[in-house]
Amino acid sequence: MAERVYPSAKPPANGTAAATTTNSAAPAAFPANKAQLYNATRPAYHPQPPPRRSKRRVCCVCCLWTTVVILILILLAGIAGVVFYVIYRPHRPSFSVTSLQLSKFNLTDTTLTSAFNFTLVARNPNKKITFFYDAIAVEIFSGDIAIGSGSFPAFTHGTENTTTLRTVVSSSAAPIPDGTDISPLKSSLKNKNVPLKIQLDSKVKVKVGKMNTKKLKIRVVCDGIKITPPSGNSTASATTSKVKCKVDPRIKIIKWTV
Repeated sequence: MAERVYPSAKPPANGTAAATTTNSAAPAAFPANKAQLYNATRPAYHPQPPPRRSKRRVCCVCCLWTTVVILILILLAGIAGVVFYVIYRPHRPSFSVTSLQLSKFNLTDTTLTSAFNFTLVARNPNKKITFFYDAIAVEIFSGDIAIGSGSFPAFTHGTENTTTLRTVVSSSAAPIPDGTDISPLKSSLKNKNVPLKIQLDSKVKVKVGKMNTKKLKIRVVCDGIKITPPSGNSTASATTSKVKCKVDPRIKIIKWTV
């Protein structure tokens, strides 16, 4: 029995078959699968930078923290104020006009002459606060017209102390400024009922315990005074029983120094 040999050793019948056999020896080309196609068309991955915070968000955060800091400072200032009040019980000094006498008054169209004897009482109701006053400038007005000026000397106002101050407020033939309307003053002189206002200006330093403030401007206004002009050599006294004096610090912020 004869053996069979695979593949056949016989040459191909024509050149076509041989060419086919020769070409079949090359590796077969297969279509790309889905994964290969996807990776071929997918763009390269580039990591994105972290998102930047917007200016609006930064501003909001800053405003929030600023508000919180301000509220904390206000709270601390309030606590300090309460502690200060409980310890020292601070009160403003009070002033009252006890006597105002007019001994001379002469008004012309161009000049004014006057002489007042003025007595002022200053009271310090505080137990732990002392006031140090510079010289006090005094002016007396009738309406908008200054009719006399003077001053009190500097003094120390101790704790729970009452001080009486006396001075002469006068005007010696002082010229009346141009354009000043003196008709209201003339009318009140004719009616023998002259309204007066006293204005005091000074600087004061306050001592609380071992702490001292810087000098502060202070103004005291005593209004509602009525006086009858004197006749001849007599002296007229003003009505001062209902006069109220208002103390007005000219600077609201106090800086403490030790």
